[in-house]
Amino acid sequence: MDGDAAPQLDVTHHISRVIGRVVGNDTGPTLICIGSIHGNEPAGVTALQRVFGQLDKQQVISHGTLLGIAGNLSAIDQNRRYVDEDLNRIWTRDRIDSLVSGDLNSGQRVAEDLETAEILREIELAAAEARGDLFLIDLHTTSGHSPPFGLVADTLRNRSFALKFPVSIILGLEEHLDGTLMEFFNNRGYVTLAFEGGQHDSSTSVDLLESCIWMGLSVLNMLRNPVCAPQIQLARNKLSEVSSPFPRALEVRYRHQVDLDDEFEMEPGFAGFRMVRAGDVLAHDRSGKLTAAENSRVLLPLYQSQGADGYFLMREFSTFWLTVSATLRHMGLDSVIHWLPGVTRSPDNPNTLVINRRVARWFALQVFHLLGYRRRRMDGETLIMTRRPE
Repeated sequence: MDGDAAPQLDVTHHISRVIGRVVGNDTGPTLICIGSIHGNEPAGVTALQRVFGQLDKQQVISHGTLLGIAGNLSAIDQNRRYVDEDLNRIWTRDRIDSLVSGDLNSGQRVAEDLETAEILREIELAAAEARGDLFLIDLHTTSGHSPPFGLVADTLRNRSFALKFPVSIILGLEEHLDGTLMEFFNNRGYVTLAFEGGQHDSSTSVDLLESCIWMGLSVLNMLRNPVCAPQIQLARNKLSEVSSPFPRALEVRYRHQVDLDDEFEMEPGFAGFRMVRAGDVLAHDRSGKLTAAENSRVLLPLYQSQGADGYFLMREFSTFWLTVSATLRHMGLDSVIHWLPGVTRSPDNPNTLVINRRVARWFALQVFHLLGYRRRRMDGETLIMTRRPE
C-alpha cells in the first residue's frame, strides 16, 4: 500500500461544499458520498472530484441521483483532522437538535458546528428530492497502512449493501464510538457504509476510494450499461486484488481510548489487519506497555497527533454466522428475546434491552449480537444493548 506520491486535491478552484450532483432521467436511489470529513484525509474529496470529472464528460447515470459532499472544509484548509472537535464524533441527536433549533448559542459552538449545519442542510435537500431509497457512503483513509475495508452498522440492509463490495467488512465498531455521522443517518433510515481506502499519504488511496464510488453506483444499478462495464470491472479488480488476502468479515472486540495526557505512542510497523498474539506489545503510554489481550488483528492504529482511538482489535467473524444471524432475524426471534431470564425491554425504547448480568450471565454477548443488539453502556451489573430497526 506504500506510494511515492501523496493524494493531491484539485486546488485550481475553491473547494465547494457540494463537489457534484448528477440526476438520472429515471427514478432510482439517491447515493450521497462524503469525502474528507477529517481534514487530513484529502483522498475522499479528490476521488469525488475525479468521478464527477468523468461524469461531466459522459452521461452514464441513468437511474437516481449521485451527490458528492466535501466534509470538514476548515480542517482541509489546515490539513488537520479537525479544528476544534472531531467532526465524526459530534453527530448525536441532542447536539444536532440544539444546533438546528438555535439552542446551541455562539459561545458553545465550535468550528465543526458550522460544518455540521452545512452538511446536514445539503443532505436534507437531497432527501427531500429523492425518488427512491437513500444511501450514504462516508469516504476515509487511515493514519497507518491498511488494505481497504468497509465499516458497517449491523442491520440487514447495511450488510446486504456492504457485502456487494469486494473488500473486508467490519462489524461492531459502533459499539465503541458515539456521535458518528454514519450512526446518525443510519438511525434516520439511510443505508450507510463507512469506507476506508488505505493510508492518508498512499498514492493508491484515491484510486481505491474512486473504485468504491463506482462500485456503489454499480451495485445500486444507477449506471447505463454496457457503457460503464469496463470502468466497473476495473474498480472491482482494484479492490479485490488488495483485499483478497484478508477475511471477508470481522468483528471489533476492543478499543483503546486515548486521552490528551496519556502520552500514547503506537509501536512502529503495525499495519491495519496485522495479526497479533496475546501479550504482544502494541503501544506505550505514561502507565507503561499496552499489550493485546487475545490473539486478534489490529485495526486503525493511531499514527497521528489528533485522535482519541489508539487502536482497535478485531477477530474474524465467519460468514456462516452472518447467514445464521440473518435467518434468526427473519424468523423474528429478536421479538421474544426479552422472555429470557434477566432480560427486559426498556419502557422508553422497544429496540433497547436491559440485561441483569447476574441473572443472564450464561447468555453470551454474541447471542445478542446475532440478533442485532450492540452494547451501549454498562451500569454496574446492568448491561444496556440497543439495535436499529431493520
